[in-house]
Amino acid sequence: MPATKHKKPSTEPAVLPERQRQLLLLLDALGGRMGDRDFATLLFLYCQASTAGRALYEFVPGPSSPRSFTAEADRRKLIARGLLADTDAEDEWRLTREGRTVIGREHDLVLDAFVQRETLRGEALAADTYRRFPDYAVGNARRDTSAAPLSTIGYEGRSLEGYLNLLLRSGVTLLCDVRRNPFSRKWGFSKNTLAMGCAAVGIRYENLPELGIAPEKRHAVASEQDRDALFADYERQTLPQASAAIDRIRDWIQSGERVALTCFELNPQDCHRSRLAAVVVRGTELEAAVHL
Repeated sequence: MPATKHKKPSTEPAVLPERQRQLLLLLDALGGRMGDRDFATLLFLYCQASTAGRALYEFVPGPSSPRSFTAEADRRKLIARGLLADTDAEDEWRLTREGRTVIGREHDLVLDAFVQRETLRGEALAADTYRRFPDYAVGNARRDTSAAPLSTIGYEGRSLEGYLNLLLRSGVTLLCDVRRNPFSRKWGFSKNTLAMGCAAVGIRYENLPELGIAPEKRHAVASEQDRDALFADYERQTLPQASAAIDRIRDWIQSGERVALTCFELNPQDCHRSRLAAVVVRGTELEAAVHL
């Protein structure tokens, strides 16, 4: 988990989200200092073992340990606040004195039992973890080889890791972002971060903004009737002018890619991607798109 350099810690009050507090408690229980690979693996195991921990972080397959992009982002935030050390060695996690002060001296029996049980380190820890959780090794993630060539997915209510795992399980090889402006206030789903996450698990990312709907048109929707009118206009005006982009999607599918169209809304009927998928299918040998 590479760390970002920060020269000065933030002076904001040290009020931590519970998942960050649990992360620091785990590091403290492990001695306050640990290499990146071992700590990432132990954090993964803790999240699998603990009823409380399971809600802390989700993970995707990784080459040396299961990977949590959210934990990596939290690490950068904790370094910026001075609760983790900004070490010269970016492959090390180290709790600072302020970090220990913030979490206090709480003893968690579940956490203590976990630390006493998980004594392996290094290659032995990695091998044992992948033996116990083979789906989290790169290349071993279960993929539906009979998956539909075309699907759609919304990221509303999903974590980045949960979203990527669903794509992997569904056999998706190419994610096509059909947002006009591929930025999101929900962490993990702006263009660059989403593309990075896709690349890390072996999924190709493409953005076709010409297939999106302008934000000002979306902001004008105040009722179901407005939404239906918006989508009717999208089908009548936008899609006929975007035939080249639609052909690109068809070409990807023809070349063997399993393509997922993505936007925000969880319900595909609330999103323009369902209308786009119907047009992509039309005139081809494809059956209807699958909505993940």
